[in-house]
Amino acid sequence: MIGESCWNRTISVRIDKKTTTITREKMTSNIPKLKPVYTYILVVFSMLFWGMSFVWSKIALDYYDPITILILRLILSSVLLFSGLAIVGRRVKISRKDLKLFMLSALFNPFLYFLGENYGLKFSTPTVTAVIIATIPVFTPIFAWFYFKERLSLLNIFGLVISFSGVLLMLLDNDYSLSISPIGLGWLSLAVVTAVFYSVLLKKLASRYDAFLIIAWQNLIGAIYFLPLFFIFDFQHFLTVRPNAELISSLVLLAVFASSLAFVFFTISSREIGISKTNLFTNLIPVFTAVFSFFILGELFDTRKMLGMMVVIGGVLLSQISRDHKIFSVYRYFLFGKKDSGDKEGG
Repeated sequence: MIGESCWNRTISVRIDKKTTTITREKMTSNIPKLKPVYTYILVVFSMLFWGMSFVWSKIALDYYDPITILILRLILSSVLLFSGLAIVGRRVKISRKDLKLFMLSALFNPFLYFLGENYGLKFSTPTVTAVIIATIPVFTPIFAWFYFKERLSLLNIFGLVISFSGVLLMLLDNDYSLSISPIGLGWLSLAVVTAVFYSVLLKKLASRYDAFLIIAWQNLIGAIYFLPLFFIFDFQHFLTVRPNAELISSLVLLAVFASSLAFVFFTISSREIGISKTNLFTNLIPVFTAVFSFFILGELFDTRKMLGMMVVIGGVLLSQISRDHKIFSVYRYFLFGKKDSGDKEGG
């Protein structure tokens, strides 16, 4: 059990440092590795759920203020995840030594990130919000290189640039102006910055704990962070709202898919392929958001957005090609006129 492993590790610290290292390695090795195809399926589904979350949040904002929506979805998600862990017989205890790391990561996400995202959404449209959130991969590799020495190939970086160009194409109006208020942009910038810091902390937690356990604790701690703000700013308005089927369904969908499954899938993917490559997939979020906003909210879906989506998807595919992939050799050959030293003639 995860909780048992963490407890054993804490005891081992008091004996000698050598034993601590062995126990930590055993704890990490208990987390099963996934095949690459399953990892990529999980990360795409996490982006799909987050893309849809902007639409669900926009619906909920017609009834509740942002803080109310956030605390309700986090409480529902925590109950769901802890209940699931209990049903399958998993322990939910975490090491005391890691409590500060959990509290810090929950401060960045869900607390600060959701504040920025939801208040940004209040002053913008779902698609524009998702597009700005998609800039997270631009900043993540810098922190990933600094903390974890993760490397991206030249082709990966080229794919990132292409994908981000598609994002901008979706964001531009017909007169090539960016349509978003300064207040909304400020809140969304907060979300982007905190998401980058969160990714770094998540990488550390993902190597020690099960993904479901991580998100369950983070959402619980995040809900506690939101409680004072809820009672100060939103409680009176909360009492005046009479929930209907549309509001309840939106909150349940946010809790189950956006605050639970999406974060669990993202955590697993970060552990398997690294935070830089995982965050590159966030460029898919505005694609999913634009599609669902068109069908559910009636947002405009013109030729520019369609072209932007295709560019985004192409860039994401390029960003995931590794150095030993055959396409990478072809790319080097046409750009530099030479093959990789490991390439075989006629291969």
